[in-house]
Amino acid sequence: MNETRRILVVLPLYGGSLPIGRYCGNALRELGHVVEYFEAPDFFGAFSALKTLRVGTDRIDYLENSFLQVMSQAILAKVETFAPDLVLSMAQAPLSRQALKRLRRDKVATAMWFVEDHEVFPYWKAFAPLYDLFAVIQKGDFPGQLTALGQPNSMYLPLAADPQVHRPLELSSVERRKYGSELSFVGAGYPNRRLAFRQLSGFDLRIWGNDWDGETTLAPYLQRGGERIETEEVVRIFNATTINVNLHSSVRPGVLVGDGDFVNPRTFELAACGAFQVVDRRALLPELFAEGELALFSDMSELVQAIEFYRANPEARAEVAGRGRARVLAEHTYAHRMQTLLQRAEGLMPDKQVAASGWQAEIPPHLRSELEALLTRLELAPTVNFEDLVWTVRNQQGRLDRLETAILFLDEWKKQYSSARPGK
Repeated sequence: MNETRRILVVLPLYGGSLPIGRYCGNALRELGHVVEYFEAPDFFGAFSALKTLRVGTDRIDYLENSFLQVMSQAILAKVETFAPDLVLSMAQAPLSRQALKRLRRDKVATAMWFVEDHEVFPYWKAFAPLYDLFAVIQKGDFPGQLTALGQPNSMYLPLAADPQVHRPLELSSVERRKYGSELSFVGAGYPNRRLAFRQLSGFDLRIWGNDWDGETTLAPYLQRGGERIETEEVVRIFNATTINVNLHSSVRPGVLVGDGDFVNPRTFELAACGAFQVVDRRALLPELFAEGELALFSDMSELVQAIEFYRANPEARAEVAGRGRARVLAEHTYAHRMQTLLQRAEGLMPDKQVAASGWQAEIPPHLRSELEALLTRLELAPTVNFEDLVWTVRNQQGRLDRLETAILFLDEWKKQYSSARPGK
């Protein structure tokens, strides 16, 4: 697909799909599209403040629902201004059923990337039929359930990594002491992880992340009191750790190592960093990584054996990590995922007449090389239409250079000329 598209990425208020939404936006821009975010996190403080009111639970529920309706109206206002070809919502995006019906009525294409476990988070049942395209990270009977619910246009779209963020780093000795350990885990304290990691207490273990409240046995290994770790530091932890333990979450009682299907983002992010990981086997993992590109385990006994083997064999660690990184860069970046999603969504979006030579011919010849540099800097395709270029230039911060000024002047001239023509 060579056409430049306008895409509005609707972020959630908070949660795991928030950074994924930003990775998607980065990838779409990398592919040459014009991207705007609906910054739902900007509203999170006000939304959270509702819970501090000394009123009944029923009133809190009513107020929260009303707040989300206002956010949906704000998204619709953003759509009217930006005029996107596609509205891409991330899981937990504050887009109501009424707003989705309005977008469908107005023939604005919509897609959601549901990057959550459909069994744990069943809210998808209320929203999935109202999207034009519904991308998921699971297979099995999920597509059939979606079809039965009235959503026949679903697609499997596994998670990925952003190589601009998840990358190998040269760490200083201070950073290695600060972030490094023989074993580490970064993530939330699900019940299976609390039980499983107690069996790793004999190792040099560090646990990073939140939702470990009330944990006493692992408290000595929990870093910073269980606060949320920002992405930049997470990447440093990945790079500084000898063996990164990647245990998928499970909510099944007493199950330490689950038998789920989807592959979590940590798998791709660790591999993109060139960091060594041991990850529990997942049903969909063989479709994504070949033998020898990851170190795998099926139960706690295999995990301990893998740790013992790989901590004594740095060459083997490096070989596995290198193969895993090569696979991610070749097939599992967010640019790959967004390209796949847009190819599937192409028929949903309006046809666009791309006449690059038309408006570019109006740029003075001595500015043509500067135009190429500008398009590269703005991450726009050479075939971008004039309206999308103007939108991107207007939404920049800082002073305009002479070419940007000329482009905006040309836009104003076109508007004046258009309004002055007979019959206008």
